[in-house]
Amino acid sequence: MCGILAVLGCCGDSQAKRVRVLELSRRLKHRGPDWSGIYQFKDSYLSHQRLAIVDPASGDQPLFNEDKSIVVTVNGEIYNHEELRRQLSPKHKFRTGSDCEVIAHLYEEHGEDFVDMLDGMFSFVLLDTHDNSFIVARDAMGITSLYIGWGLDGSVWIASELKGLNDECEHFQAFPPGMFYSSKTRDFRRWYNPPWFLEKTPSTPYDPLVLRRAFENAVIKRLMTDVPFGVLLSGGLDSSLVASVTARHLERTKAAEQWGKQLHTFCVGLEGSPDLAAAREVANYLGTLHHEFHFTVQDGIDAIEEVIYHIETYDVTTIRASTPMFLMSRKIKSLGVKMVLSGEGSDEIFGGYLYFHKAPNKDEFHRETCHKVKALHQYDCLRANKSTSAWGLEARVPFLDKEFVNVAMSIDPEWKMIKKDEGRIEKWILRRAFDDEERPYLPKHILYRQKEQFSDGVGYSWIDGLKAHAQQHVTDKMMLNASNIYPHNTPMTKEAYYYRMIFERFFPQNSARLTVPGGASVACSTARAVAWDASWSKNLDPSGRAAIGVHNSGYEKHSAPVADVSSKIIGNVPLGNGSIPQLAIRGGVYISVRFSCTCGGDLFSGSGGFSMLGKCVSPVLEVFE
Repeated sequence: MCGILAVLGCCGDSQAKRVRVLELSRRLKHRGPDWSGIYQFKDSYLSHQRLAIVDPASGDQPLFNEDKSIVVTVNGEIYNHEELRRQLSPKHKFRTGSDCEVIAHLYEEHGEDFVDMLDGMFSFVLLDTHDNSFIVARDAMGITSLYIGWGLDGSVWIASELKGLNDECEHFQAFPPGMFYSSKTRDFRRWYNPPWFLEKTPSTPYDPLVLRRAFENAVIKRLMTDVPFGVLLSGGLDSSLVASVTARHLERTKAAEQWGKQLHTFCVGLEGSPDLAAAREVANYLGTLHHEFHFTVQDGIDAIEEVIYHIETYDVTTIRASTPMFLMSRKIKSLGVKMVLSGEGSDEIFGGYLYFHKAPNKDEFHRETCHKVKALHQYDCLRANKSTSAWGLEARVPFLDKEFVNVAMSIDPEWKMIKKDEGRIEKWILRRAFDDEERPYLPKHILYRQKEQFSDGVGYSWIDGLKAHAQQHVTDKMMLNASNIYPHNTPMTKEAYYYRMIFERFFPQNSARLTVPGGASVACSTARAVAWDASWSKNLDPSGRAAIGVHNSGYEKHSAPVADVSSKIIGNVPLGNGSIPQLAIRGGVYISVRFSCTCGGDLFSGSGGFSMLGKCVSPVLEVFE
C-alpha cells in the first residue's frame, strides 16, 4: 500500500506551506518506503509515499497524462489496467507501466464517470489543472483506507491515514467506500450501486461451480505483481482456500516466472495455538514454503500502543486481531516480501461468524450480511490494510473482489442458513463449492473446520492476557466515571477503557473519536443481531467464544494459562479480605476456575488475573487443571 496526502485549495502557496505538506506526508512513509513525490499547482498539493509493487522502476507518483494537465496520486492496484488501456483511443500515450496511470487517461476520455470501470482496490485524488477542479474516490468495499478533512481556510484535505490530516483540519471523517467527491458539486456521490446494497432478499439459486469460478478468478487477478509475495495462512477455511487456489494457478503466472513456482505462506500465533497447527497441516498438504512466527502475550502487550497508533481505532475486536497481524507483517517484510493475499471478507459475505447460527430467518440473515459487508471498512479492511502497511507490506483480499461479492450476495440466503440437522455448518455453500473429490482443494477436516476469529485462533490466552493487563491498569473507580470521561462510545469494559486512553493520546480531536464505530456486539455481531439470543445481552464480548453454545471452545472451557499451577486441583484457597491473587500468564496449562461464597456476594471470575464484584468477605477460589 502507498500513502497519499492532498491539500486542495489552501490559503497561499508559500514555501512554508510546501514544507508543511512534506512534513505531514512523511507521517505516511511507513506505507510507502520506496519513494516520495509531490506536485504543486497553484494552491493545491498532491503528495505520495510509494510502495512499488507493479513497475517498480518507472511508476513513481504523482502520475500524469500526456501534457501533465491531469495529475493523479493513487493508493492501490487496478487489476484490469491492461484491458482498460486497450479500450482507450490510440491518442493516449503512457509514460510508465504503472497500473494506476490509466486513471488519468480514463478521466480525459470519460470525465468523472469512469470510476465504476476500475476493477481493484484504490483511493485516489485527481487534479484537473484546466479549471483547478478535483475528484476523490475510494474502492467499493473500502479496502484501502482514506480520510477527508476541511480546513478553516476553505481547504480540502485527503489522506490515507488520520495522522496525515488530524492536526490541520477543523473537521475530518472517514471517506465513505464506493463513493467519489467532486469539487464541482462539493458533495459525495455513490458510484458503486450493486443490487444487494438495497438489502432486498435475493432469489438466485445456488450454483457451486459459479461460486467457485468467481473466487478463482478473484484470486488469479490478484497475482499481478513484480515483487515477491505470499499468502497469509491461518489454517482456517478462508485463508486455506486463498492459499489452495493460489498454489493451483501460480505456475501459469508472470509472478512464477520471476519469483519461482513454490508459494510462500505465513502464519503467526502463540506456542500451541490452534492456527499454527492447522496452518502447518495445510501448508504441508499444498506443498508451500511455510513460515511460522511465534509471539508471546507479553510481546503483544508491548506492541499495543504502536498498534493503536498505526490502525487508528479503539475498537476492541480490531485491536485484538491487529496486534498479531502487525507483528507478523514485520517479520514478513524482513524476508523481502512486499505483498500478501489474505482471507478477509468471507465471514461477512457468507454469515460465517458463529452468531449466525441463531439467525431467525433468511431475511434477517441476509440483512445482517449486508450490514456487515457495508461496515468492513471500519473493521477487517482497516485492520488488514493498516496492520500490514505499518511495515510497507500490501495486503490483497480476493473475497472482496467486486464481481465475486456481487455473485455471492445475489444467492438466495436460504442456502447460507446454518442447519445442523442437514449437516450445514457456517459458510456451507463456500465449503461445498470447493469440495472436489477428484482434485481436492483441501483436506476434508480443514474444509469443514469451525470458524475461529483471528484473535482467538492465534491462541486463546491472547485475549485473556489482554483482559488481565487492562485489569491492572484501569481501576474500578476509573470505570465509574467512564461515561463522563468518554460520553461518546463509552467503554463498557476495562479492556475497552485501556485502548481508549491510548487512542485519545494520539488522536485527541472529537472528529477522530467519531471515526470509530460503537454499539453492542457479541462474537462480532451488529447491535441488531444481539437480539437473536436473549442470553447474549449478558455476554457482550466480540470474541467468537462469546457465542456460548455454538463455539466448540466456549469461555467455560478455556481460561488463561497461568504460572505456578503444578497440582491437578487447588481447592479451598481463601481470599482474605476480598483480595484477589494476580496470576502470571504463561503457555502450557489450561485451567478452569470457580468461586464459592458463603455470604451471598456477587462474584465474577476473569482469566489471567481475577477480580471480585460484590461484598463477599470470605470468598474461596478453586482452580482446576
